[in-house]
Amino acid sequence: MATGRTHRPATRSRGIPEATVARLPLYLRALTALSERSVPTVSSEELAAAAGVNSAKLRKDFSYLGSYGTRGVGYDVEYLVYQISRELGLTQDWPVVIVGIGNLGAALANYGGFASRGFRVAALIDADPAMAGKPVAGIPVQHTDDLERIIQDNGVSIGVIATPAGAAQQVCDRLVAAGVTSILNFAPTVLNVPEGVDVRKVDLSIELQILAFHEQRKAGEEAAAEAGAAAAAARKEAAEQGPDGDVPAVMPA
Repeated sequence: MATGRTHRPATRSRGIPEATVARLPLYLRALTALSERSVPTVSSEELAAAAGVNSAKLRKDFSYLGSYGTRGVGYDVEYLVYQISRELGLTQDWPVVIVGIGNLGAALANYGGFASRGFRVAALIDADPAMAGKPVAGIPVQHTDDLERIIQDNGVSIGVIATPAGAAQQVCDRLVAAGVTSILNFAPTVLNVPEGVDVRKVDLSIELQILAFHEQRKAGEEAAAEAGAAAAAARKEAAEQGPDGDVPAVMPA
């Protein structure tokens, strides 16, 4: 029965906390940028700033990997890139299927970052018969009738859902039944999956709503500050006036 729960990743059994795992891609992105600039070593402070975390947290995270750096030198950039890539499973090729080739699905198919990070788009799948055979990002779209065969033929374990919300759960069920154990969900709905299946949800509208909340709060704080400044100015003006509201006469010397 679908429970909506996900299994614990293997990294947790090796003592790496979930929060650390979530930060590893941030470190890898920063390290990759350094590697592309041929920077040989980096201090914990520099790398932490590039990744947007504090240096103490970074050093703690790297201790789970068995990497402690060298005092006065820092961390070897190339070795850390390899170490984190290996921990994240990026030293092997991961075939991925994208289901739902609308505007979002097509944009994902055209995203060049997949291949450079160890993910190969093995197939594009859509329910619209008119899409079948049409190339998107150089890959012909295939119909959902062939979903199970496509997954088996390509050894896919990671699926990306970019369908409308109403179709997402059915697609998810078929992916799981065909052997997919990790799903990246872009559909604006919560998926129920059995134990042993990981789901990561990306909801752009939710992220925008959170930003709208912060913008509203900042606007409220600015309005409150302006009102406070106006009240302070009014009190100062009142204090400088006489009891009847008139400016007191200046007494002669």
